[in-house]
Amino acid sequence: MDAFVVFSLAFLAAWFIVVFPRWSDSRRRRGPGGELPPGPPPLPIVGNILQLRGDPHKSFAQLAKTYGPLMSLRLGTQFAVVVSSPEMATEILQKHGHAFSNRSIPDAINIHGHNEVSWNTMPADSTGWKRIRRVGREKLFSHQALQQTEGQRQERLRKLADHVRGFSEQGRVMNVGEATFTTMTDLVFSTLFSIDLTDYGATDSIANKEFKEHVNAFTRYIGVPNISDFFPIFAPLDPQGIRRKIGHHLGSLLAFVQSMIEERLRERKASTYQKKNDFLDTLLDISEEGNGYDDLSIKEIRHFCVDIIVAGSDTSAATTEWAMVELLLHPDKLAKLKAELKSFLGEKSLVEGSDISKLPYLQATIKEVFRFHPAAPLLGPREAVEETQINGYTIPKNAKIMVNFWAMTRDPSIWKNPESFEPERFLGKDIDYEGQHFELIPFGSGRRICPGMPLASRMLHCMVATLCHNFDWELEGGAESKQRQREDVFGLALQKKFPLRAKPIKV
Repeated sequence: MDAFVVFSLAFLAAWFIVVFPRWSDSRRRRGPGGELPPGPPPLPIVGNILQLRGDPHKSFAQLAKTYGPLMSLRLGTQFAVVVSSPEMATEILQKHGHAFSNRSIPDAINIHGHNEVSWNTMPADSTGWKRIRRVGREKLFSHQALQQTEGQRQERLRKLADHVRGFSEQGRVMNVGEATFTTMTDLVFSTLFSIDLTDYGATDSIANKEFKEHVNAFTRYIGVPNISDFFPIFAPLDPQGIRRKIGHHLGSLLAFVQSMIEERLRERKASTYQKKNDFLDTLLDISEEGNGYDDLSIKEIRHFCVDIIVAGSDTSAATTEWAMVELLLHPDKLAKLKAELKSFLGEKSLVEGSDISKLPYLQATIKEVFRFHPAAPLLGPREAVEETQINGYTIPKNAKIMVNFWAMTRDPSIWKNPESFEPERFLGKDIDYEGQHFELIPFGSGRRICPGMPLASRMLHCMVATLCHNFDWELEGGAESKQRQREDVFGLALQKKFPLRAKPIKV
């Protein structure tokens, strides 16, 4: 028996060393339904994992220079396809969008039932996903709904301007990212729950400390490469503890939202209750009355609110901070933007949503920020629901699909001087970011395009305009500070590694 075991182990070792690479390479070239996309030869067991050094989007972009814009990889037991050109993105997200409309669900969010009811992860053909998508499109993010909440956004912008003015009057340096996060959080809370939960001045407030910690940690840990995704057999063990960490932060956010729901349900029972007409009232109305939207459960409402909180406060704040970084690093661009705002606004201090279409340089600046600092460099990973032929290659069912938007933003065949921040490249060009121009898809495209795009877009334009129109800025530190301003940290959203600290000077 012992001799048999030794022989078996020796045979397996020899097979992995000598035969497996050739067998695996042949498997790479031909799948069950035909030829697979090209890609680097995988190593035994680990596949191509060891070739991904540093940030995944940058590693993928480097490999794509050799293997092309439709590239396949073996990440442990997971078969993945990386898309790195607008043409291939069009094939995946639009022409064959139905075949790639499901999300690839990371093991880390298989906790608190979030993977089952989050609009981010529910299958695109499921009743729940269609219901949430329709609610968002018709009730929450429609043009009419945004017009009704314009006053809330203007109030939050006034609070932001007042907060920054306090620093300018005292000649103090401020953390710009912290202020934009607080503004977005304030807006999200008022839009969802009609409450003010933020305090610009109190560093130990919920939004400035505990809440921001939960949101930032949630997005950061989701972006961490996870052994449980590469080798699902280890998932029950959660060897890196990522699911446990996300569970802690997600659980805190869910508990907070649940407390808001329970309080609102109690208020709604009173005969004297006056509707607030916020997102929560709208969702509870649908839950109780249906109104043609089928059943919407409290659990779905709770997780949907958390999705909005995370996406609305974190990625939008990060994008605003990146915009200010580039404008402070390029005083000539800042001067052009300030001149346009001064000419249009005059003595007015705030930009309204209806003003945005009349401010071409502001629009061009935001587009260039989307290009130069994409919040989601790999967008939201998809999963093939069926075997599909793309560009002569076979994409197997269940393959993980990653659209490397970051690689497209740095491609010199698409953009002239891609490593330069140049808003002027968009002036007079018919390029938008609403999912039809695949060289610029920061919100994704197709059925899975971000439903909150209309709200995020309005707020981004208005926050950047508020900060630039009302103040001049001095970047803290010298040349060393400028060199590190563009350093980022990979996660669900690309965050700045070092916070933007600058001194506002009232105009």
